[in-house]
Amino acid sequence: MKLLGDSSSSLLLSLLLAQLHLLASAFPSHPRRIQTDFDKLTNQTRHLLKLTQDLLKDPVFGTEIDHHRFKSLPAISSRVSDLSSLEFKPTLSQLYADLKSFEHHFEWLNRITRKHQHSSVPKLTDMISHIKSLIHSLQRQMTRAEAPRIPVPSPSLPPNLAFHWEVVQSSQELLQQFRLFCDWASRVFLTLKSKLPA
Repeated sequence: MKLLGDSSSSLLLSLLLAQLHLLASAFPSHPRRIQTDFDKLTNQTRHLLKLTQDLLKDPVFGTEIDHHRFKSLPAISSRVSDLSSLEFKPTLSQLYADLKSFEHHFEWLNRITRKHQHSSVPKLTDMISHIKSLIHSLQRQMTRAEAPRIPVPSPSLPPNLAFHWEVVQSSQELLQQFRLFCDWASRVFLTLKSKLPA
């Protein structure tokens, strides 16, 4: 009977250790530090939102876009109801893929605006730098959470833009879409933080 009791205790202990391992892999150690890191992700995203809003204040962007030039921009969800159903790892992976896509689009736009000597180039270069910094911060959280990286397809970019007006319209469309993304992403980071263990 004693041997049977010892075996049962050992089995129970093994099961408990296995559960603890699963929890540790889903949510890394030092939860307070992870929460602080998500605060940083939120602040970085809000800063990018402000940069985007400042660029869109340029009077040159005061007209309606005549047609959409970008076919490969991430689709942005803006329904508050979607936030409650977010899953931790897949959401991190999707945000990473979306950010990489925007990074590719903005690098293309930066090359075009330099070629046309557009006045927004200095701030656009600054924005790309902040996007790269946010991607780096997000990568750290993905590594900790063991979130997979989604392959990012090559963007479908407009043909070479010959006229200044085409550059303005392309810039406006990309900035407007990125403004929506940053607003959504900042809400997502806050929601994911609330899912972390206290």
